[in-house]
Amino acid sequence: MADDAVPQAPIWHEGERAIQAHVGVVERMQEVGSRVIRSFMPDQHRTFYQQLAFVVLGSVDPDGAAWATLVEGQPGFLSSPSPHELALGALPLRNDPALGGIADGAALGLLGIELHTRRRNRVNGTVRMAPDHVPTLVVGQSFGNCPQYIQLRDATYSREPGTPSAACAQHVPSLDERARAMIAAADTFFVASYADSSGNDRQVDVSHRGGKPGFVRVGPDDMLTIPDFSGNLFFSTLGNILLNGRAGLVFVDFQSGDLLQLSGTAQVLLDSPEIAAFADAERLWTFKADQIVMRPGALALRWSFREDGWSPAALATGQWRQRGSWHRLRVERIVEESATIRSFHLQPLAPHPGWQHRAGQHLPIRVFVPGTEQPLVRTYTLSSAPADPLYRISVKRDGLVSSHLHDHLREGDVIEARPPAGGFHIDPQHPRLAVLIGAGVGITPMVSMLRHLMNEGQDGVPARPVVLLQSARSAADRPFAAELADLADKVRSVRVLGDPSGAEAGRDYDVAGRIDLALLSSVLPFGDHDFYLCGPGGFMQAVYDALRGANVPDHRIHAEAFGPSGLQRRPDPGEARTLSAIPSGVAVPVLFDASMKEARWTPGDGSLLELAEARGLDLAFGCRSGSCGSCKVRLVGGTVAYPKTPSAAIGEGEVLLCCAAPAEGSDPVRIEA
Repeated sequence: MADDAVPQAPIWHEGERAIQAHVGVVERMQEVGSRVIRSFMPDQHRTFYQQLAFVVLGSVDPDGAAWATLVEGQPGFLSSPSPHELALGALPLRNDPALGGIADGAALGLLGIELHTRRRNRVNGTVRMAPDHVPTLVVGQSFGNCPQYIQLRDATYSREPGTPSAACAQHVPSLDERARAMIAAADTFFVASYADSSGNDRQVDVSHRGGKPGFVRVGPDDMLTIPDFSGNLFFSTLGNILLNGRAGLVFVDFQSGDLLQLSGTAQVLLDSPEIAAFADAERLWTFKADQIVMRPGALALRWSFREDGWSPAALATGQWRQRGSWHRLRVERIVEESATIRSFHLQPLAPHPGWQHRAGQHLPIRVFVPGTEQPLVRTYTLSSAPADPLYRISVKRDGLVSSHLHDHLREGDVIEARPPAGGFHIDPQHPRLAVLIGAGVGITPMVSMLRHLMNEGQDGVPARPVVLLQSARSAADRPFAAELADLADKVRSVRVLGDPSGAEAGRDYDVAGRIDLALLSSVLPFGDHDFYLCGPGGFMQAVYDALRGANVPDHRIHAEAFGPSGLQRRPDPGEARTLSAIPSGVAVPVLFDASMKEARWTPGDGSLLELAEARGLDLAFGCRSGSCGSCKVRLVGGTVAYPKTPSAAIGEGEVLLCCAAPAEGSDPVRIEA
């Protein structure tokens, strides 16, 4: 066979194809595999292996147990006499359980990796143990790997490589304190797996996994749960596990040279509620060891972590405690805003979660109410600006949880919260006049937006032109009176009371009655404005209908219903089709076809454009508000929703990324981007 020939055997085995089918990339990966999976090593790979100081090796012992290990030597201990051969100048030491899987004709997997450059290449094949010759790996498959999730480390030798450690290998029945600590601190480990074909051919693979320390969760029963992040969609490891459920893991203490080697059973979780519990995980897999070997000082190599060594891809992932769990926030201050509304100023306890909300978003909180079996979850809009030192929610006494907060929550108490979420927010950089209209407690997001515009502006002038209209039933029911009065000379505001009894015109209110088109026409200049509405459903619908009746485009009216009320919208004339406004309430897998990137959208993640950018994609966009159509791409699969109906025309089979999200009940979303 010529060196540049493509293998005649199937490129992917049935386990790999099954997961590719789950993601929806079988045809695409067949084309990719035919280009990148080779039956020989290209010259650059041959040179790469020859310069390595160690290689990761995966083997299978006679009992079918998979083992992963590191084999080290002086650079040059690996060599390639031909594109189809890799000579192994060193093998695992005698106390290494991976040595039991190395014999003439045995299948092996190798991972060549440089931690100081993030380069890595994989090769698998069979061992040829010729008498009086260096063992040789006859290449079956050779392919490159992307550098994601690799932390930068520099290596030195503490002794001559290949010299056994003075410490004995320790076989233990379960994960002890040292092993658990090693796993919990790991930002890197390696995994060996294998698959047997119907022709009795065995294919062994060994791969790298990386993330933030703690990304491998150790359960009380020694079960490890590992997130699978977006990668190259080969699924060599998970495809093997799907077929035979065996794997071998090795964890390295890079400072001491200790190796923790585990062999046991594994399971792939393609659909699990826990996937959403780890930020940026696309799948999960679990591992339970039935053999555990600790080898103190097994390696002569020692590594130091570079000052700038974190992989950007690893840092972009979350941690188990950040999603699916709750952060504790202490109540620092409580302020009576009106007869029925109370503000709670909240300070996250250490470690600070680092949330950065957008003006107008809400905060999901969880409280334990006496008499209820389970904690109750509610969302309350943040009335603080993103730059404010504390989070502030302003709660109207209306229902079980809000009444509990009013009656029982005190300064110094602790509640639990998840990151802020929601698609109702304002762009402070847009030059168009922003008209903020809030009724009752619906003024809450408007206060957040107004504070944000003032913070982003200069010399007491808001970042964009703004007019505030606030409606309340009575003076006693009007919240934030003092706070908004401080801005009276900087921002045009109109205070409206439904019942002005006992109130003084000019001091307590500006207009008696309600907010309607006549009032808006009298206080607003002629022009093209953005309207932001929040309040009771009937109020919002009436204002919306009045604005639409005055030919205000639908896409210029941004609204958030308070409570269960919804807004019945009327699309702009000429809109190609009715667009769904209900985004999914659960996580939805998303595949960016052209970029071969996968992601998992979860409620609160924003638009598909924001999701793409979080995955490192640089996609075209213009207005980010659904007007220009610059971010329009082909929708290959799934359905999307538009919480804010865009003004740009969208045809069948198209998606406007800047304002779309996976729709309620959607299959996995596939986008040609």
